[in-house]
Amino acid sequence: MLLRPLLASLTASLALAAAPVRAAAPVTDCPNRTAPFSASSPLVDLLLSEPARALLRPVLPGLDKAPPQFLGTQPPTFAAILTLREARGFAGVSLDAVNAIDAQLRQLPVTPADQIARCARFDNEVPTVTRVAGKSNILVFEKINGFKDTPSVDAAHAMLLAMAARKGWAITFTDRGGAFNPKTLAKVDAVLWNNVSGDVLTLSQRAAFQTWLTRGGAFIGIHGAAGDPVYFWDWYPDRLIGARFAGHPRTQQFQQATVRVNAQHPLAKGLPTDWSMTEEWYSFKSNPRLAGAQPVLLLDESTYAPNDPQMPELVMGADHPVAWTNCLGRGRVFYSALGHRPENYGLAPHVTLLENAITWAATDRRACRGTAR
Repeated sequence: MLLRPLLASLTASLALAAAPVRAAAPVTDCPNRTAPFSASSPLVDLLLSEPARALLRPVLPGLDKAPPQFLGTQPPTFAAILTLREARGFAGVSLDAVNAIDAQLRQLPVTPADQIARCARFDNEVPTVTRVAGKSNILVFEKINGFKDTPSVDAAHAMLLAMAARKGWAITFTDRGGAFNPKTLAKVDAVLWNNVSGDVLTLSQRAAFQTWLTRGGAFIGIHGAAGDPVYFWDWYPDRLIGARFAGHPRTQQFQQATVRVNAQHPLAKGLPTDWSMTEEWYSFKSNPRLAGAQPVLLLDESTYAPNDPQMPELVMGADHPVAWTNCLGRGRVFYSALGHRPENYGLAPHVTLLENAITWAATDRRACRGTAR
């Protein structure tokens, strides 16, 4: 008897998952479209320009032979979430050399061809989203211009599809930034960013997202959605997420550690007091509490080794949030740093956490009523 409604729910979810898109004109309002070349530009924008690339070759001798996922010009590429200033630490380039190149880069003209190339990784294509009455309508966003860990993205995707079938949600998956327009956003209750990395929204899409969220929308971010070393949209890490990524241990990337549950938080329902799991543990440059966040999970630093010799900033101490909620205006925000290892999307406490978070974000419209932020 239970099989028929489950199949019906799954069919509805599958129908919405493959949302077609409408063709659109080329993007002309991408971020940094006319910004001067500099050492603080997205590295990919320097690589797209041959004159700028020529200035980089003396200090980055392996530039033209680097794997495309690291220094390629087509997304996903790590070059979309780096600047020359940030990359110098990895490449052993001196600050004096970077400053000298910066001065030369700023002399280069930004041509119409440069502007077109910079905007090519953005889109205006609007996916077809149909609101289903009587259900929580969830839009899962999967556009990735920066770092893409395909196994974790795919595992989260499969988990969300199964969760939607189990909970009776209407769920749509899209990798089109064009979904971020007032009409489309008005059809959904919550937007979930599945390990999204890199600058992915145009200026008008950013504005539509901010307006929708602060007027009562909801955002859920998973793992890599707050894991970029550099951001080119300050509102996203500083206000929406509430903390900037500092890094994760490199020499011991995956470690077993214990997370402690804030039993007083509404999202703690059904969670154990604590649990241990193996994960890529994120640290942040500031505590999200300073931005008004309420932690759901705290990472017990005594149960793993956060003190990477090259990255002392990874030690946050006794108060190390790894999942939290917040309010932006009337908008509900949830972020969890868990989710790099694909198998963790089948771990019962992690699944319960995300199920609680999505349910809260999509339905609890009183949670952020009257907030001033």
